[in-house]
Amino acid sequence: MAKKRAPVLEGAPEWIVTFADLMSLLVCFFVLIISFSIQDKQKLQVVAGSMRDAFGIKAEMNKAGLIEIEGVPSREYVKQVALVESENDTEYADKAHAKQKKQGPEAETHSHVKAEVRTPDNFALAADSIRQAWQDLPEVTESSNNILIEETKEGLLIQLVDQEGRAMFEPNSAKPYAHTRSLLRKMAPVLKGLPNRLTITGHSDATRIYNRVGYGQWELTADRANTARRILSSAGVPSDRFFAVVGKADSEPLFPDDTFLAANRRVSIVLMRETPPLASDHKL
Repeated sequence: MAKKRAPVLEGAPEWIVTFADLMSLLVCFFVLIISFSIQDKQKLQVVAGSMRDAFGIKAEMNKAGLIEIEGVPSREYVKQVALVESENDTEYADKAHAKQKKQGPEAETHSHVKAEVRTPDNFALAADSIRQAWQDLPEVTESSNNILIEETKEGLLIQLVDQEGRAMFEPNSAKPYAHTRSLLRKMAPVLKGLPNRLTITGHSDATRIYNRVGYGQWELTADRANTARRILSSAGVPSDRFFAVVGKADSEPLFPDDTFLAANRRVSIVLMRETPPLASDHKL
């Protein structure tokens, strides 16, 4: 007796249909995930507005003549349109503003007032910078009594003063000692970095010298002031920064009650409190 052959199934097996449906659902799921991850906010608002419109729950508001529909995209910064005139309106500037970064219609036209405290701050910073520069000198401890720095109405006053047993210049001479030259050279970079002009003045005590005919305290103090100027100039201070170099002999003693004190012999440098002058090539 012949055996019956098993029936041959035609087409795909039944389980493949279920598998294909599962894959289709997964593909749709991933497409939706990708779509949501790169959604366009503006398009989403359009869709949301359309849905609200379809279901009859659209809200309508009028503001400043513009119709704003909730869910319908609009420029976010156009919420209220009004022209407010201002005394310093930046959109209508037609004057040059030398202190502003921009010019013409885009210029910053707000008024600027300089604070009065700014100049004293600069002087305080300059004094601290000079003291810091002197700290690097090994002889600064020995010279501490020879250095006076104070702020006056004329500006920042720096004085190199003779003390008993330690002078700043050789006796009756305009030749400075090594420590005097070091002090002047160390302060030069600080003075160079500031716009203020300098006045250098030489002073003496009441002791009269007559080593040379026609050469007295006036000539000696002027020569010492000019020596200080040359040292500062050789250390980098531009020549146009010097306003005056003066010798005043003993006419302005540091200690009026005892004009013979050694401390009356000094060279003073004033960082002037003034607006820097215009350059020679400046054009108005």
